[in-house]
Amino acid sequence: MDLPIESSTAESSAAHPASDPARAAALFAESVAIMARLRAPGGCPWDREQTFDSIRKYTLEETYEVFDAIERRDWPHLAEELGDLMLQVLFYAEMAANDGHFTIADVLEHLNRKLVRRHPHVFGDEASRAAGNQADVDAAVQGSSAAVLRNWEEIKVAENKAKAGPQAADGPASRLDAVQRAMPALAEASKLGAKARKSGFDWPNWQDLLPKIVEETAELEAEASSADPARKPAVEAELGDLLFTVVNLGRHLGVDAEMALRGCNRRFRQRFREMELATARPLEEQAPEELEALWAQAKRKLADETPESSEPSSYPGEPA
Repeated sequence: MDLPIESSTAESSAAHPASDPARAAALFAESVAIMARLRAPGGCPWDREQTFDSIRKYTLEETYEVFDAIERRDWPHLAEELGDLMLQVLFYAEMAANDGHFTIADVLEHLNRKLVRRHPHVFGDEASRAAGNQADVDAAVQGSSAAVLRNWEEIKVAENKAKAGPQAADGPASRLDAVQRAMPALAEASKLGAKARKSGFDWPNWQDLLPKIVEETAELEAEASSADPARKPAVEAELGDLLFTVVNLGRHLGVDAEMALRGCNRRFRQRFREMELATARPLEEQAPEELEALWAQAKRKLADETPESSEPSSYPGEPA
């Protein structure tokens, strides 16, 4: 698909002098050729044996390695990890091409059309409609990111209706149908809460969630107190209710639950390591009160050594 004039290479290069589209295109073509060679007869036996199901677990691993590099601000490592993540895309596309489904060119065409379609304020309304936009939006956002997101959502809704066909003419069966299941559970819980809020179904403020957390904790305790293995599904359900409530507390506070938990995991690693370093005896040989003292000592030491992070616990971005 030809990009509109507004997105000329010269303008892009002026705005981002470090970018080299021609070199990137050549290297990407080389990556595609390498992946095709690995999957071709006489290529790598391991690569040729892989399937969509066998590769998908690596996609999640690579995504979280990208997250880790970003959090550590390890830019050289991030470049490497982004390459590993791109490898997953190339692998899927090559397997799909082998099976006659689609090629990497189809992937790129879908991406390019979507970017133009959902950015009428950048590429123009005419180019957006040529790329498939069926929503009536105001392309004059006047520098407002809120207006950009509003248009993005309207265009996305129109796309989903078109994909669903005539039966979706009156909209989805539920407003929550617009929230995809294909995302981490914490993110899905937050989006479900945000979508329900638009219908007025939400807690008025974050303080109202605190008694709800106490209530859900009591219900979990009641179910978990039973030693009957048959109660496990009920325990799982109650734990899910508690997690859902906590995630929505984070939403009300403007905190991303996934990022908050990742931060907690990082601090736990650091504090546990300090516990190990602070004693010559193995931790498993120490009494609970000794372990508690080591933990408190580790917390104090790290609090003194590490200033409060100025990094946000969540960061906004365009919806997928």
